[in-house]
Amino acid sequence: MTDIKQKKEIVKMHLKDLRQNLKKIHLEVTEELILPKPDDVKNLMNKMDKLLKLIESK
Repeated sequence: MTDIKQKKEIVKMHLKDLRQNLKKIHLEVTEELILPKPDDVKNLMNKMDKLLKLIESK
């Protein structure tokens, strides 16, 4: 597998993970009226930062 394809697969994996986490938080907020824990939000932000760095490292 080429480097570009590997990177693409890694990005897709990260995006799926972020999407699942955001969906969970969204359901908690809208259906259960529970605000996310600050650490959960911080963790998601860190994951997004890592993904952005991966995308930018061409």
